[in-house]
Amino acid sequence: MKGILRIAFKLLVNDKGKFAALLIGITFAVFLMVQMTSIFAGVLKSASSTVTNIGAKIWVMDPAVTTVASSIPMPDYVLDAVRSIEGVKYAVPLFSGGATLKLRSGVFQSVTVLGLDDTSLFGRPELLEGNIEDIFAENGFIVVKDVEYQKLENPALGTEFELNQHRGVIVGIAKVASNGLFGIPTLYTTYNRAIQYIPSARFTTSYVLVEPKTDSDINTIKQAVSKMGYRAVTSDEFRDNISTYYKYKTGLGTNILFMTVISFVVGLSISGQTFYTFILENLDKFGALKAIGAKSHELIAMIVFQAGFTALTGYGLGVGLCTLMIAIAKLRLPNYASMITYTNLGVAFAMVLIIAVISSYIGVRKVLKIEPFDVFRG
Repeated sequence: MKGILRIAFKLLVNDKGKFAALLIGITFAVFLMVQMTSIFAGVLKSASSTVTNIGAKIWVMDPAVTTVASSIPMPDYVLDAVRSIEGVKYAVPLFSGGATLKLRSGVFQSVTVLGLDDTSLFGRPELLEGNIEDIFAENGFIVVKDVEYQKLENPALGTEFELNQHRGVIVGIAKVASNGLFGIPTLYTTYNRAIQYIPSARFTTSYVLVEPKTDSDINTIKQAVSKMGYRAVTSDEFRDNISTYYKYKTGLGTNILFMTVISFVVGLSISGQTFYTFILENLDKFGALKAIGAKSHELIAMIVFQAGFTALTGYGLGVGLCTLMIAIAKLRLPNYASMITYTNLGVAFAMVLIIAVISSYIGVRKVLKIEPFDVFRG
């Protein structure tokens, strides 16, 4: 069998043009499939950045909330009611809203403002500069130093701005675990200052962040909140809900799926056609092997080996090329939302295996029909 596979390898790489065409087709298909799904994964991660950065175990919200950015204010009594639920260690309010800043240069810039509980500052980011206690000072705000930081003209400690005719001062510069999706800078302040500075409706609590006493209390808390007419979800469930929204209720998921299918069809058509041509051009060699005693299962093994070797080589080249392109893009565009996950690699690998199986089937059918007599007669 080793000798048969060695012959198969030599037949495959002997025609460098056909072998290169096979590799290019599969590499290009894998590159597109991994690239499209990686962009989708990066977008979903960025869409849930606030959930990741705050770090609360349970989020209480209005049942109609679909994403963290589309918060629906709740009455103040919800906070007290949640705190009274058995199994709740503590619960704090979170304000999430949009605002427009007037920078010192006179430029206006949209921002997201997160108002943290005045007592605990639960969900506060890690500071790079400044002291967290300064957030209690008059007009104090903390700015997140991420890819959108420069849109605020790279503020330093003490930088002033105007928010709805209120004076604001940067008292801290922080970093977060995940960047946002919509290209909007983020500011943190206290809850009371946020609702004072930003015009809002009658209710002001965007979310209630809950820490359960034990993990076994989570279901109890969910049921109690549900009886109140609201919804409680864990951070993982909230991220899953956000992912589901972008997958099925926006055009994003459909477009990515469509492009992935196109990539698969391109790879299959190119590799299938090229591999079939390769088999036709080497029919005399397969016929000769059959004439000298090669069994049908040995010929099948040769073709499967050739198709599998080409597919796996193209898969490796495609993943490597995609990884290189994403790395280069992130060096030039820090807010480029793309990340390679095991799921992306698994989907691409499964599709490459399908391409290899179909290509093998096409080749096997042709080779098994050849008779040694026809080869020698030709």
